[in-house]
Amino acid sequence: MRGLNHQLKQLCQHNREGSFGTQNRRERELTLIANQLHEIGFRGMNSHSLKPKHVEGLVWHWLEKEVAVGTIKNRMAAVRWWARKVNRQNVVARSNDFYGIPNRIFVTGSSKAKSVSAAQLEKVRDQYVRMSLELQQAFGFRREEAIKFIPNYADQGDHIVLKPSWTKGGKARVIPIRTEEQRELLNRAHKLAGKGSLIPSNRDYRQQLRIYEGHTVRAGLSKMHGLRHAYAQQRYEELTGWKAPTAGGPISKSLTSEQEALDSKVRLIISRELGHDRAQVTGVYLGR
Repeated sequence: MRGLNHQLKQLCQHNREGSFGTQNRRERELTLIANQLHEIGFRGMNSHSLKPKHVEGLVWHWLEKEVAVGTIKNRMAAVRWWARKVNRQNVVARSNDFYGIPNRIFVTGSSKAKSVSAAQLEKVRDQYVRMSLELQQAFGFRREEAIKFIPNYADQGDHIVLKPSWTKGGKARVIPIRTEEQRELLNRAHKLAGKGSLIPSNRDYRQQLRIYEGHTVRAGLSKMHGLRHAYAQQRYEELTGWKAPTAGGPISKSLTSEQEALDSKVRLIISRELGHDRAQVTGVYLGR
């Protein structure tokens, strides 16, 4: 392992901030960044040798490779975290505009919705992974939320409460229980987990995450974040009476003033159910 890779790994391990998922993503991003710095010609670096030329070189590399804007911004957040931890925050510009990084696009024209069929679920041999996938599909959970889920805590009869420690950014949230199918699924989750979570007592989260990844790959399942897209589109149609733009429904410009008002209200509801603060983010799931 190269020196920079090792030092950034140590930096992550000694600074446990955010949820496990956040920590895991940060470590992966910094490992990638260290590899890319080496690839573009910056050799022999250590964690304290970060300079403006390194940041500019990374951004130029990402833009040249046409990396998605959201991905670049996530990587820049990791670079800023690194800089703060070694007291070199002044080498990174405060604004992404300085580097010519465009604004993130929160609207998509194509649907990324996915579903998991009963036949596909049967190929997932681990019953805890299978249950997590079903919960992702039924309630729009993120992967970490579905793995850490404790039915005995979360199930409040007519709604679910997610703990801050399960969620991205540590934001607790409430999701309604609307259908008999959701209730039946939660009953099965209770039976499987008892008073615990969907992580078996002989495993920790890290182990269960690896098992989740292994079983989904072997079952031919990928991009399970698409289950959240499907949930958002289903909720949109349920609450408005018409399909979301990405699912073939009318675009915003064609809505009447009454429909526009309902559209705005529904997007805010869905944004909160998915764990976001801004209705604007729903453009990724629903289109405009």
